[in-house]
Amino acid sequence: MEETKKKKKPGTSVGVSGDVSISALGAFFVHLITGLFLAVGFWVARNKYSVDLISDPSFTLRLLWSIEFPLVVIIYSSFRKNPEKCSYSKAVGRSILGLISGAFLNVMGAIALGAPIGMQYLPKTIHWSFLMSVFTFVPATAVYGASWTDWHRVFASMKPSGNIEYMIFIPAYGAMIGGWFGAWPMPLDWERPWQEWPISVSYGAIGGYIVGQTVSLSLITFLRKHKNLKVA
Repeated sequence: MEETKKKKKPGTSVGVSGDVSISALGAFFVHLITGLFLAVGFWVARNKYSVDLISDPSFTLRLLWSIEFPLVVIIYSSFRKNPEKCSYSKAVGRSILGLISGAFLNVMGAIALGAPIGMQYLPKTIHWSFLMSVFTFVPATAVYGASWTDWHRVFASMKPSGNIEYMIFIPAYGAMIGGWFGAWPMPLDWERPWQEWPISVSYGAIGGYIVGQTVSLSLITFLRKHKNLKVA
């Protein structure tokens, strides 16, 4: 029994409910790649189409989520829970459903919190909601599917139990909190073009998502070192 314990390498990675695991270095590369693809979206918008969030928010948001979404699905479907029962294609399929349902809930939440209603705002709101769904719903749907127990434990009870759950939970909340802070300048009478819906909210959500990734990686690294110290 003691020999078995000695053979284990503590702190290298932590799994999701005993299923798939990822190391701290792996988490770093996942966050790095997803962050770079957001930058690629902005680069394509600016250099290929000569637009940005201010000049054409609807088209720019569409570019961002359509570039980011496939990458997030490919990565997080690999971390799906119970892979012996859930195939990769099934995880991809439920990610698509998660994108749509998450977008709908984000639209309803935005309208409830005061987002403008009207046909001129509809394309902007739809593409903003899809981007928010990529940040918040898609990773969790790829990993957990419709498991209410896991959703409640991670998002409602805020009790993540592994590296992958920190990678899902903290950036999602970062995007939501960042979007909320991004909405603050909208009612002010500065008359700046970036105060229009959903420009400042989008910048806030993207910034919050990146900060959330940084925080989650820091926590993963800290927890690994803490676990190594306890084992030692």
